[in-house]
Amino acid sequence: MAINSLPENSVHALERLRGLLNSADLPADGKLPTERALSETLGVSRRAIRRALEVLEAEGRVWRRQGSGTYVGQRPDDWSQHVSTLVAGTDLMEVMEVRLRIEPQLAQLAAMRAKPDDIERMYELAKKITASDDADSRELWDGALHRLIAQSAGNQFFLTIFDVINHVRQDEAWQTIRELARSINKTRPVSYAQHRTIIDAIAARNPMKAAEAMREHLLMLQESLIRVTSLDARQVEEPLTEEVG
Repeated sequence: MAINSLPENSVHALERLRGLLNSADLPADGKLPTERALSETLGVSRRAIRRALEVLEAEGRVWRRQGSGTYVGQRPDDWSQHVSTLVAGTDLMEVMEVRLRIEPQLAQLAAMRAKPDDIERMYELAKKITASDDADSRELWDGALHRLIAQSAGNQFFLTIFDVINHVRQDEAWQTIRELARSINKTRPVSYAQHRTIIDAIAARNPMKAAEAMREHLLMLQESLIRVTSLDARQVEEPLTEEVG
C-alpha cells in the first residue's frame, strides 16, 4: 500500500507510529500496545491505526502474530522454536554422535580454507580456555573455538548445522553432565593438548590430520560421558571444577 494513498488520519497515524518506533519508549519484549490503546493515545481511529500498521508491516518495521499482538522488527522464523524442541527431545549421546560426524569434516575443511587471521585467533582462544579459572568461562571460550573452526571451514550450510548442534549442547542440563564428566575423568590437560593439536594441523594445512585430531578429541569426550552416565552421580563428593569440551 502506497503511503500517499492513505487517508489523512492514517498518514498522521503512520507518522506518529514511526516516531514511536524510533523512540526509546518501547517495551522490552518489543510488543506494541493494542490497536485500541494506540488509537486512544494517538487520537486517531482504530481503522487508521490498522492501515498504518499494514504499511509498517510491509516495510518490515513490525510484524503481527494472530491472537498475540504486534511486535517491532522483522518477523522471526520458526527456527528458534524448532531448536528448542530439539533441545527438549535430544539426549547427550545423540549430540555426540552428530558432533563426531560433523566436526571432523569441519576441521578438515578449515585446514584447507582457514585464513591466517583465523588460525591466529584459534590459538588465542585455546589460550583463553587454558587460562580460565571457572567452568563457565571455559565453556564460553571452548564454544567460541569450536565455532571458529566451523566458520573457517567456509561452508555456510555446514555452519548452520553446527550452530544447531551448538545450541543443543548449550542446554543447562547437558552442560552439567559434561562438566561432571570432565571432573570425574580428569581429562582437562588432555583436552587442552588436543585443542592445540587440532589447531596445529589446521595451521599446517593438513586436512586429514586435523580431522583425525578433532575426532580423537570428541571420542575422548564421548567416552567420558559414557563413564559418568553409568555412575551414580550421588557418589561424587568433590565440587565440579573441570571444563567442558
